[in-house]
Amino acid sequence: MTVLSSRPAQPVDPALVSIALEVAGRLANDASDVITATAGRGARPDDDESPFDWVTDTDHTLERHTRRVLTSEFPRIPVFCENVDVPFEAEFRWVVDPIDGTANYVAGVPWCAYSLALVDRWGPVVGVVADPYRSQIYAAARGRGMRANGEPVKLGTQSTSPIVCTEMTRSGPWPGMGEFITRAASSGTGVRVLGSKALAVAQVALGHAAAAVLHGYHEWDVAGAVALAVESGAAVLDRRGEGDPLPVDGLLVAAPEVADEVLGWWQAALRP
Repeated sequence: MTVLSSRPAQPVDPALVSIALEVAGRLANDASDVITATAGRGARPDDDESPFDWVTDTDHTLERHTRRVLTSEFPRIPVFCENVDVPFEAEFRWVVDPIDGTANYVAGVPWCAYSLALVDRWGPVVGVVADPYRSQIYAAARGRGMRANGEPVKLGTQSTSPIVCTEMTRSGPWPGMGEFITRAASSGTGVRVLGSKALAVAQVALGHAAAAVLHGYHEWDVAGAVALAVESGAAVLDRRGEGDPLPVDGLLVAAPEVADEVLGWWQAALRP
């Protein structure tokens, strides 16, 4: 088993990391205030084939605000949001999801997040996730640990949660999802599908869930939360069990002591 935090990574200018962490935290606080104040107003289905996708005025407001602030503070670092191809040749890039869990937000279910990350070729450098309805800001920077509302968070040796999180794909359940749930249940583990990829990964970083399995995702969905997971001490693996900064074909984030077991359920569920 390979843990992402053990992979060699290019050192980053400490001044850049400090400024990025401060600005990202400020944006996360702004987003949290806006999300709780607007409560899903101005929502409409997105113009695509997925029944789970919505767009809201709040999405656009937060995207514009985030882009404006980051462009001003970091004029040489591109900013990418949903539906924009990310050029991996860029030394650094910001990726943002203004509301991860928009369908929940629209329905009034208090489970959505604002996610922002500064990323380089080795993975997330800085990540923040705002959990507005719990008044929590989670933040992490490479080599500096994770914090929740300023308090350090580190996975310990306490008993592992009996909960594993996963999420639907854009078209519905992922292939083998039912089998995965069955295998988890037979081992005494409950699977939860709560509607936010960022918060699913964050629950592992916080020690609330044993693992999160994401069969498919976009970089902006999870980059901020993966930063949290790495710095809290979680294992971050692809579907083959190899460490990868942001795997393109599925993601497992888990407490190290259960990573192999959950990976086994996932791999078995994917077999024909």
